[in-house]
Amino acid sequence: MTILIAQISDQPLDEAAHRAAVDDPRMGAELAFVGRVRDHDPDAASAVVALEYTAHPDAEATLRTLAEQAIGDADVRVAVSHRIGRLTVGEAAVVVAVAGAHRGEAFEVCRTLIESIKHSLPVWKRQVEADGTTAWKGLGG
Repeated sequence: MTILIAQISDQPLDEAAHRAAVDDPRMGAELAFVGRVRDHDPDAASAVVALEYTAHPDAEATLRTLAEQAIGDADVRVAVSHRIGRLTVGEAAVVVAVAGAHRGEAFEVCRTLIESIKHSLPVWKRQVEADGTTAWKGLGG
């Protein structure tokens, strides 16, 4: 197992840098997941214009632990980042890149990692709507 990037960042996330980090000629499968801010939410009364992400000081260490758990004993390379701060529609909030010898293993690690990030990473978001309404989302997992 190799974790090449596991970071919380207030800077825009670079999908190409994550993919480059996991690039390895021994790996036959490489994939990336990008979670972006979208312009709608079922609970929103108007269009979503931004998400404001806040992280616990231990979030980066937790992200590394979640990556380790997702990998288990799989022979994969992983690069993962979550952004904090104010993000507008279309900006990447999370990037996960995984390379593995086989696609099944790479897909499984990627899916497990993104699900554990959603449910266990101590990062919270406040949704901002076009009409000025705000709401905290995802508190309590």
